[in-house]
Amino acid sequence: MIFPLEKLTEFNGNIYEITVAASLRAYQMAKVNDPEIEENQGKVVCAAARQLFNGKVTYRIEQA
Repeated sequence: MIFPLEKLTEFNGNIYEITVAASLRAYQMAKVNDPEIEENQGKVVCAAARQLFNGKVTYRIEQA
């Protein structure tokens, strides 16, 4: 599966936030060797972004 560009163009939030969330989620997925990585031909960031855009994983901004 490729990066969900159609979801990216429809996204109304802060693009920096979703980018950071996708990067952190990709790191988590790589650490635990998530099986979805294999389904996505080893493209960890694309798999993480798809999870975020499809609502499988959510993120929130923590106030310092």
